[in-house]
Amino acid sequence: MAADNLDVIFAGHTHGGQIRIPWIKESKALTTNCDLPLWRSRGVTKIKNEPWLNVSAGMGTSPFARVRFACPPEVSLVTLSSQN
Repeated sequence: MAADNLDVIFAGHTHGGQIRIPWIKESKALTTNCDLPLWRSRGVTKIKNEPWLNVSAGMGTSPFARVRFACPPEVSLVTLSSQN
């Protein structure tokens, strides 16, 4: 998507890592339902020369793991404004 000249990408559903380890610095996902690196599985991240990425932990569960642990359901509320 970086090649498409995007400024930001919004993702969610079950990509936030429904099972997380809460006692390791800010919690870490054990697995995600996508090909993102685990450190990008939740929150806002930026890699040089790529769009901003906002990943919500989502509201549901993966068909492979119908549980949530240390990962409360969430919905992102985003306010966009122009730079003009």
